[in-house]
Amino acid sequence: MERAKVIKEELLEQDTLFLAVYVESKNSVMIMLSEKEDKLGTLAVAVPKPRDMLGSVTSSVLLGDKNIITARMFAEYVASKKGKIAMVSVYLERVGEMQAQAFFMHLIDKVMKAGGQKEPTAT
Repeated sequence: MERAKVIKEELLEQDTLFLAVYVESKNSVMIMLSEKEDKLGTLAVAVPKPRDMLGSVTSSVLLGDKNIITARMFAEYVASKKGKIAMVSVYLERVGEMQAQAFFMHLIDKVMKAGGQKEPTAT
């Protein structure tokens, strides 16, 4: 039985620490994106379309209302890239949503690339 992969990454930009916690199971991916410390924020879920159907990924916000554009955008991005149900949480305190998007995008790509490895690397 294969267990879920858990990957943590961080990025220091403009004297602010941006964090990502990535959990991937057989049928889903969850990514918590936050500023300064790991916290649950606005949570969006996206479901990929079956391969034989036309159309784009559908998403909904489950929790929160502060960073809904970023949470939905990243959930849809992850669902389409991974072909799995994706839940993405975005928590920001000081940094603006638009400003944080580039930093979070970098973190998402980093954790998804690390998650693509067959065996997690020991640290």
